[in-house]
Amino acid sequence: MEDSVDRIARPWGGRTPYGRHASWPARVDTFLAQGVEPESVQRWVQSASILHSDGDAMDIAVADGRMVGVRGRAADRVNRGRLGPKDLFGWQANASPDRLTRPLVRRNGRLTETDWDTALDLVTARSRELLTERGPGSIGFYTTGQLFLEEYYTLAVLARAGIGTNHLDGNTRLCTATAAEALKESFGCDGQPGSYDDFDHADVISLFGHNIAETQPVQWMRILDRLAGGAPPRLVCVDPRPTQVARHAAVHLAPRGGTNVALLNALLHETIRHDRVDHDFVAAHTVGFEELSDRVADCTPRWAGGICDVPAARIEEAAEILGTADALLSTVLQGVYQSHQATAAAVQVNNLHLIRGMLGRPGAGLLQMNGQPTAQNTRECGADGDLPGFRNWQNDAHVADLAEVWNVEPSTIPHYAPPTHAMQMFRYAEQGSIRMLWISGTNPAVSLPELARVRSVLSQDRLFTVVQDLFLTETAQLADVVLPAATWGEKTGTLTNADRTVHLSEKAVEPPGEARPDLDIFLDYARRMDFRDKNGGPLITWRDPESAFEAWKRCSAGRPCDYTGLSYARLRGAGGIQWPCDERTPQGTARLYTGGFDWAHPDVCESYGKDLQTGAPNDAVEYRSLNPDGKAVLKAAAYLPPHEEPDEDRPFQLTTGRTIYHFHTRTKTGRARQLDDAAPDVWVEISTADADRLGLGEGDLVDVTTRRGALRGRLRVTGIRPGLLFVPFHYGYWDTEQRSGPGPDVPGRAANETTVTDWDPVSKQPLFKTAAAALTLVERGRGGPAPAPTTAASAPAGATAVPATSGGPAAVAAQTRAEFPHGREGGVR
Repeated sequence: MEDSVDRIARPWGGRTPYGRHASWPARVDTFLAQGVEPESVQRWVQSASILHSDGDAMDIAVADGRMVGVRGRAADRVNRGRLGPKDLFGWQANASPDRLTRPLVRRNGRLTETDWDTALDLVTARSRELLTERGPGSIGFYTTGQLFLEEYYTLAVLARAGIGTNHLDGNTRLCTATAAEALKESFGCDGQPGSYDDFDHADVISLFGHNIAETQPVQWMRILDRLAGGAPPRLVCVDPRPTQVARHAAVHLAPRGGTNVALLNALLHETIRHDRVDHDFVAAHTVGFEELSDRVADCTPRWAGGICDVPAARIEEAAEILGTADALLSTVLQGVYQSHQATAAAVQVNNLHLIRGMLGRPGAGLLQMNGQPTAQNTRECGADGDLPGFRNWQNDAHVADLAEVWNVEPSTIPHYAPPTHAMQMFRYAEQGSIRMLWISGTNPAVSLPELARVRSVLSQDRLFTVVQDLFLTETAQLADVVLPAATWGEKTGTLTNADRTVHLSEKAVEPPGEARPDLDIFLDYARRMDFRDKNGGPLITWRDPESAFEAWKRCSAGRPCDYTGLSYARLRGAGGIQWPCDERTPQGTARLYTGGFDWAHPDVCESYGKDLQTGAPNDAVEYRSLNPDGKAVLKAAAYLPPHEEPDEDRPFQLTTGRTIYHFHTRTKTGRARQLDDAAPDVWVEISTADADRLGLGEGDLVDVTTRRGALRGRLRVTGIRPGLLFVPFHYGYWDTEQRSGPGPDVPGRAANETTVTDWDPVSKQPLFKTAAAALTLVERGRGGPAPAPTTAASAPAGATAVPATSGGPAAVAAQTRAEFPHGREGGVR
């Protein structure tokens, strides 16, 4: 157990060094509420985190029927007992006094409390009315990345086979859609090729647009421990901000926004030019090498350097490190996924691994990472733009197979077009074809781009909006019906992290008031709607989480994400297990593609692929002609300029992202005192060169304006690349006087007041990182710092730019040490 450490000021804790190919030592992180001693904990209840995609295993401390703390699970393969700041402190939001405890319905323009029967009868009546008058296409479902597998699967069945709508997606569209699409484009199927264990074996780790220190902090602890041990890996970082990764990197490349494809094509060019290619692997396991080689033949580092504003010599240096690695591990996240040419860029990372033969062995792996905690489950269960079990909507045999599992006619399951993506769903609602939108566990009034437009859509009288959540979020305030949900720790279910590890999360305490688990809400709605299978029996036959899990196992059987070897009994008390887990692999599967790319065969693949420039889907004939034997596909892409470029009026590029202390729109983390104090308000990052040129300084109040809208925040001067502004996207209005959003012509607080309604043509993931923006001084900061953390990528430039006891976590750390000298509150034991 680690000594007391302030995990706000030192978010990654102390080091446990280990060498290459060794096992990561355990370190148990624990946090108990003030006044709670370890001996007063009555029960420790098994769970895993839903505040990031790591899936960190933990136990929940319970005393007198309430949560009083958490501790890491030392035996678990994912985190070996470690917990990040959100894990340690975020659970406190469960007991927030403003939790929703009774359903609300809108009467005379106001939300008023009611009972469950009244609320669900209203939802049921509206559903039936729309089905009769307008058909299933008038109803849409928009869910989250924080529910459990059992809930997503139930939602998928009731939406696709009960209602019969094609309109079902999750807010995972905002964070992980490109990961899924890139895997399908290269390997014919979703599913993470690599494993977190590859961090133990790699000699080179490359991170493309992935600030792992803040998005997956426990895996960053793992990398830090490798760096502190024998035979440390070399890091290659591609990020425009001076992240912790960048500070530890052998090479840090900071390209202009929207130029990832140019940079990656240059890295591929150098790899091929120097013949750092595994030709035997390429010949045996891939198609498309000649086209790729031809495409990147002229993509020299000098060419890419001019586009990306990166020195050609640094690109060459990075290419040499990547090309000479013995075991290369690459990770990819939002710096690629939410930027211009998202899927095309992510696929080029896949290409780099394929031409080097860097897959399927320890340390040679690929992690197209997730942003949301249970994003993997939305993809597996069909609660986003896929059919359950990674089935192909274009393959009639796959649809028929799914219909057999559900005991419905194949025509019941919409497959006339791709499942509708979230951005298109909101467009349909704006146009009036979707008349009912059920939003569960997410907050699009803060998280979607161009918020003025989103608020306008959700405020339409003709749109009947149901919101299922824990709090009266900005979105819930615009709803017609609000359903109070139970959350993590208050219900039981399974969740799967970004490297396919399945955990069981057990119920520890009762939910507040009349709040219900999301599964119970969906099951009650299905019962009221009286959904039936083709024989007249109930469409949904399960009644609780475990029976729902067993039903999902039948759906997953024989598919890439096979869960048939798992059970609640196996997961209870054990560490996480990676799918596929079946009779052939009863202990789970550490790495995919150790012997080929079986799921790329035309008969079984999840997708026939798309054109990387237009997003147009290929058909079965095209795919079979390209890839008759089922190999990995090397797909080339030409660089194209971003749709919106800076100009004289808007000279900056604007990008958005996360901080280590908050998740999504802060509905949980903003209600945990330590996390909120660490990053209490929005800020705007600018480079030292741009600040000096404009005569601006730390703490100045500024407006950031784009063609869509404006936001206002305090300035933080950092080592970010010149010409770029960064704004964290977590901040909305629920904890301000504005509550649901800014008034007309008033600058907002949310980053997405400014972002553009545009998406990647292939993955349909919104582009949050390519807006052109202007910066205007509102008032001088009078020497006070921005409310930005000083610990990570938002650290001020220069050692003396901000006093050590002011600004975000530094101030909190000083307060914590004064109030709790033994390290209990705000610390780790």
